[in-house]
Amino acid sequence: MDYEKVLADLIEFRNERHWQKYHTLPALARALSIEAAEVNEHFLWKDSKSSDEFLNDDANLQALKLEIADTLTYAYYMCEKLNVNPNDIVYEKLQINKNRNWKF
Repeated sequence: MDYEKVLADLIEFRNERHWQKYHTLPALARALSIEAAEVNEHFLWKDSKSSDEFLNDDANLQALKLEIADTLTYAYYMCEKLNVNPNDIVYEKLQINKNRNWKF
């Protein structure tokens, strides 16, 4: 699905509910952080092997996908506030990372 269409639908959804006043950058950043923590919660107390088994369970996989979608939703709302395309900034960061020296 096209990013512009997804963003337009998200904005329409937000505006229909009159949530614009709550969508400040600090509030969106906190919401994004909370949703990212909910992604992590799916893996709490699981080792790598059990994580692989987790991904073979359709219900768990669907729940994880929905948490990732919540995280992306808040990131999209932040990008809208900043007037940036998330694909552009991800690509920009990728180019920066390609020129970094990773030390492990």
